[in-house]
Amino acid sequence: MSDPGPLALVGGGEWRAGCDFDASLLAASGGSTVVVLPTAAAYEGASAAVSASKDWFGGLGASVSPVMALGRPDAFDPAQVAVVREARFVYLGGGSALHLRSVLKESPMWEALLSAWREGAVVAASAAAAMVLGDPMVDPRGGAFTLGLGLVENLAVLPEAATWSHDRVRRTIRLAPAGVVLAAIDAQTALIRSSAGGWSVSGRGTVRLYQGGAEVGTEVLPG
Repeated sequence: MSDPGPLALVGGGEWRAGCDFDASLLAASGGSTVVVLPTAAAYEGASAAVSASKDWFGGLGASVSPVMALGRPDAFDPAQVAVVREARFVYLGGGSALHLRSVLKESPMWEALLSAWREGAVVAASAAAAMVLGDPMVDPRGGAFTLGLGLVENLAVLPEAATWSHDRVRRTIRLAPAGVVLAAIDAQTALIRSSAGGWSVSGRGTVRLYQGGAEVGTEVLPG
C-alpha cells in the first residue's frame, strides 16, 4: 500500500507570484497536468479562477485540466469523477467553503479525490477549500466550528489569517474543540504535509498553530 501524496493547505492568494511552493508540488506529482476544481468559486467566477490557474501553471511548464463540478450533480458525473480519480495533482481553489462542502460531501467525486491522494497524488487546497479539508471546520459565517470533510482529522484551517481581526481570531482559538489544532495560515503561504507525514511551511507569510488556547509547534500536527 502506497503512502498518501503531499498535501498543501494554502492560506489564499493562490496561483500568483509568491506561491513558489507550487513548483515543488508539481515536481512531487511526477506529472505535468494539474486537475483544478473551481467548485468553491461557482458563484464567484469559476471561469476566471480556471484562467488564472492556467496562466500560473503554464508558467511552471504544466497544463491545467479543469473539472467544472459547480453543483452537486456534477460530483456524481462519471466522466468528471474519473478525471479526479486518475489525477496526479488535484488543486481545489478558494471561494465558498459551505458550497464546496455541500457539493463534495458523500459524493463519488470526494471518494475519487480521497483514493487518488491515498495512492500518492498531490492534493492542494486554498482558502475556503483548505478549510473544508479539515475536520472540524472553522465556520466562515462566524468563526465557530462545524463539520468539515475530514481529509485531515483534528486540524482546522483559518485562511488569510492576516485579514481576520484580533478579536475574531482569539474567539476562534477559544472555541476550538479539545485536541484540535487550529492553523492560521497567511495568503500565499502553505502548510505542507509530506508523503512521509512531516509538516513544513512554505511561501511568503507565516503559519501559526494553536491547541488548547496556546501557540504550539508543528510536532502536534497529525502524522
